[in-house]
Amino acid sequence: MPHVTFIHGILNKPPKDVLLANWQAYLLQGGLDLAAEGVTTSMVYWADMLYPKPEAVNANFEAVEAGLGAAEADDDLSWTDDLPEDEKTFVESFRNKLGFDAKPPAEGDFEPPVAQPMSGQGDEPEYTFEAIPLPWPLKKLVMKTFLKDVHHYLFNAAYSPRPGEQYQIQTDIRKRFINQLKQDTLGGNGPHVVVSHSMGTVISYDCLKNVPGCPGIDGYMTVGSPLGISEVYDNFKPPYKASNAFPSEKLSGNWINVYDRLDPVALDARIANDYMKNGQQVITDQRVYNPGRWKHSSYKYFAQKLLCDHLRNLLGIPG
Repeated sequence: MPHVTFIHGILNKPPKDVLLANWQAYLLQGGLDLAAEGVTTSMVYWADMLYPKPEAVNANFEAVEAGLGAAEADDDLSWTDDLPEDEKTFVESFRNKLGFDAKPPAEGDFEPPVAQPMSGQGDEPEYTFEAIPLPWPLKKLVMKTFLKDVHHYLFNAAYSPRPGEQYQIQTDIRKRFINQLKQDTLGGNGPHVVVSHSMGTVISYDCLKNVPGCPGIDGYMTVGSPLGISEVYDNFKPPYKASNAFPSEKLSGNWINVYDRLDPVALDARIANDYMKNGQQVITDQRVYNPGRWKHSSYKYFAQKLLCDHLRNLLGIPG
């Protein structure tokens, strides 16, 4: 039967089984009932490697009023002080791009200006980080968490979320992802699709493209992805090359990339030109419009009918 392997992104999360049930529930809002369609599911969960305990089950952890799940985030950037030179260069470049060292606007809640279309992109507007409509202190906290997650994964940092427990972040998350894929492919006779959100898109792509022992999949969906940010793809190993960045050896089917243009994590949201197959653009970049101010919410993305329709197609489920 068809199977979906999910992988989450930045910030703390509720327990693994709760998060998986929540994602299935929001897909149902978008018109796709995976259980009713005979689709099995699993979750690659890695929040425990960076947070001492899961978010409370009843917490609305992706709501602005609740702090976007960032209440337990570490606002201290002292971990950047003694980094090797190449990692310091990465941090400085990423900080400048994210803009959280900029002077905050005079208004408390900054709203985006009317955007002008980008040249050659039709009605696709161009926004700067400062235009993301979130309260400035909260925006800075989320971006600091984003910076830390990306750095620790790309540079395989050692991290201890609890006394007596330490992880090599890239090594151990790669193992968890690959082991889950191996488990999910046992006895499967239907399409196997990976659906990734946020930092989970970086992890899943890295494994599919750069880890020889990673199992293959039939379809791939990235949601709210930072894969288009140069500081991300320039630090993949082996070195990234746009013309052949599509993970052809591991992905036999289509890649759908879903984004909201005001998602602060998907700063360079359209990625078809960054991950080509033999020099050709083959990824479908699908824009959606998430309600409210926190555009990066996985819940809002999964409730989108357009996303659910694409996932239905990847799974081979009749409409």
